[in-house]
Amino acid sequence: MMDEAGGGLTLPELLCRSARRQLGAAAVGLAVMAADATSELVAASDPAAHELELLQLTLGEGPCLEAFRTGRLVQLAELGTGEQRWPAYSAHLRERGIGAVFAFPLRIGGIRLGALDVYRGHPGTLSDDDLSLALHFVDAAVVVLLHLQDPASHQSLDDPRLEEDVEGFTLHPEVHQATGMVSVQAVVSLHDALLLLRAHAYVADRSIIEVARDVVARRIDFR
Repeated sequence: MMDEAGGGLTLPELLCRSARRQLGAAAVGLAVMAADATSELVAASDPAAHELELLQLTLGEGPCLEAFRTGRLVQLAELGTGEQRWPAYSAHLRERGIGAVFAFPLRIGGIRLGALDVYRGHPGTLSDDDLSLALHFVDAAVVVLLHLQDPASHQSLDDPRLEEDVEGFTLHPEVHQATGMVSVQAVVSLHDALLLLRAHAYVADRSIIEVARDVVARRIDFR
């Protein structure tokens, strides 16, 4: 259960809540799906967003499922334009006062993981700045999902370091950039690259953001 104070939130829930706040969205949801589009994990910024995510999976239609199937960004900038594509789901969006929705596929290469959905209370396309920020959240979501594949990582925010991890990705895109650079330099997965960044920060008694900035500036090299 999501707590308004932030206690007990999982990493995916925290990411959705942070995305909603920074994008000025009505709601943000994240769905992880298997190859047959069945749900493996649903997280959201709030209970209403969680319901919207589950509705798509229940009805078998919606931008989230389309983004997952096609691997492409699905934009519904005006709700009326979705009535032919997803008639049942569009009706539910209209009832909940949603004016636009954007579904971003979550993938690593050719592997499809799910989708991140951004719901807005008014129609209109995303600005360039909002689109860029949303893509940072997409990248952060992929890394968080890789992180959660480690059984030891299934924790709530009782550990404040986990909040720094997510806020580091969402507020500081250089952490994501550094993770990619370390992955290439050390020839490891993104998950292991993130662990290397954390380990270096711990040993050096520095924040992961400081270490990431040094990696991006090429002051630290993991070769």
